[in-house]
Amino acid sequence: MSDFIFNKQEYLRRINLEAPISVNYESLKALHRAQHLSIPFENIDICLGKNIPIDAHSIFQKLVKHKRGGYCFELNGLLLLALQAYGFEVRPLLGRVHLTGEPGGRTHQALLVTIDSQTWLVDVGFGAESPTIPIPFVINEVVRFEHRSFRLVSSELFGYMLQSNQGDTWKNLYSFDLSPVLDIDLKLGNHFTSTSPDSFFINARIAALPVPYGVLTLYNDRFKKVINGKEEQIFLKDDASYLSFLAEAFDIHLEANYKDLEAIPFNSAM
Repeated sequence: MSDFIFNKQEYLRRINLEAPISVNYESLKALHRAQHLSIPFENIDICLGKNIPIDAHSIFQKLVKHKRGGYCFELNGLLLLALQAYGFEVRPLLGRVHLTGEPGGRTHQALLVTIDSQTWLVDVGFGAESPTIPIPFVINEVVRFEHRSFRLVSSELFGYMLQSNQGDTWKNLYSFDLSPVLDIDLKLGNHFTSTSPDSFFINARIAALPVPYGVLTLYNDRFKKVINGKEEQIFLKDDASYLSFLAEAFDIHLEANYKDLEAIPFNSAM
């Protein structure tokens, strides 16, 4: 049995949040927003060939104590631990990513939070497309925050679909149902996503960090900053300055040599 104890004060310092936490929507929104803005979405450890453990101790050590980022099983895993520690009613969900137009396997972890019989979809682990605030579990209700809009719709085949507004159209992000998710389900999804040659995360260097009214993203050598719809793009050099840029832009500090990343494609056109 695990002897892990969630350290609330360390977590709050990591996400730069000083507000008192209660079991209510305002605290849920504050925790979601603070973690989202403080801990980057990134897969660099996968690119370095490292194992990605998702037990409570490993997630806390990596994301809080070592101040690294992670992907959905780590980021939403950490938020799950925090919400449980503060007494929220919360459970994990597993979703299918639809960004390519074709449904994937159940390899995306999100969270379902219930407060006084009201329920929210909570997700800080979907990269640049992550919802910026909790999404009320109400079908066809548009949620707007800063520059983005989201909604949940019913899906006859997949249960529910989270969509984001793309001007005149709605883009499918991921689908999910409300069936129970066990630890073994999360372990299986994490194992495929972090080790399979068919996984997107094995074949590219990825990072994302939201900022007020925008987002910073990295895909191999291409860095983009989008603020209020205005986009800036630069291409990084294939040398040790890449690691310096990760630290400067995303606060990702690696104990690694740049040569350790060479097995992963560098050029975004690849």
